[in-house]
Amino acid sequence: MSVQRIPADQALAQLGRFGTIVDARSEGEFAIDHLPGAVNWPSLHDAERVEVGTLYRQVNPFEARKRGAALVARNIAAHIEQHCMDKPKGWQPLLYCWRGGQRSGALALVLGQVGFRVQLLEGGYKAFRAAMLADLSSQVVRLSWRVICGPTGSGKTRLLHALARAGAQVLDLEALARHRASVLGLIPGVAQPSQKHFEMTVWDSLRALDATRPVYVEAESKKVGNVTLPEPLVAAMRAGACLRVDLSPDERVALLLEDYPFFVSNPAFFGERLDTLVNLRGRAVIEGWKAQIAAGHTEAVVRELLEKHYDPGYATSTRRNFSQFEQAQAVPLADRSEAALDAASARILAG
Repeated sequence: MSVQRIPADQALAQLGRFGTIVDARSEGEFAIDHLPGAVNWPSLHDAERVEVGTLYRQVNPFEARKRGAALVARNIAAHIEQHCMDKPKGWQPLLYCWRGGQRSGALALVLGQVGFRVQLLEGGYKAFRAAMLADLSSQVVRLSWRVICGPTGSGKTRLLHALARAGAQVLDLEALARHRASVLGLIPGVAQPSQKHFEMTVWDSLRALDATRPVYVEAESKKVGNVTLPEPLVAAMRAGACLRVDLSPDERVALLLEDYPFFVSNPAFFGERLDTLVNLRGRAVIEGWKAQIAAGHTEAVVRELLEKHYDPGYATSTRRNFSQFEQAQAVPLADRSEAALDAASARILAG
């Protein structure tokens, strides 16, 4: 049998060398978070975990273990038939479950008996997450940050994408969070990741970055929708060199209407999102905006949102949170077009 136990810190450092990373937990556990690139081969499916847990509590542990063993054996056989018949003898999977190793250990035992060179993660997912969080700070501080600032609708995200097209290193936090960051930034039909999985994907993105080159990132608050940025990353961004994007008010309104087309096509959804601002703007203002939207005056509402909600206090807040904002490099945009953004990114990268 060829099964080797590997500590979490070693697995973290060698993540790219494994043939396959196999998560033996249930589908529900996997959905909350998992190692980067992992595939899910449940030793017990969600309903089966409930069944075994109920037996454990209501009957006794022995009966639960018998039932669990039968289910695990059946599931392992199915995984081998579905996923392993084409694997060569030199295949080296990394296996893990939650913590204790029972579910992944059973799979490792069978695969090891077959002759595969199995690595079993000591301490499972829980140990790896602890090692990942400890390493995240190191990943952050080794990098040089360039923070793209600018009021709502000024084209920060578009500039970040233009920089990426030009070959710059970027960290797109809104893409990882699946949210556009403002109170209205919810994307219809797109669920945000769990906090744990967001942290895992941020770490995975950081470790792929080259410390000899700057990393461009959009200025964010501590939260992007329902997920919170890791504190070391927040601190590094707020201490980083800043760029200030400047775009005319008319272009900002047009950009927002392009980037949030669902507010135009779905007035009811726009109204629901505006309801989240009642405590800040008052019910009368919100109802007035909703009436304008119903009358087809969405552009006027967007303009008022910028003038009355987003822009007041923007510069003060940014100066307070980003220590180098006063020395920010100005990035004027002629308009919101891709050509203008590409030209701006070229100027930035030219130094």
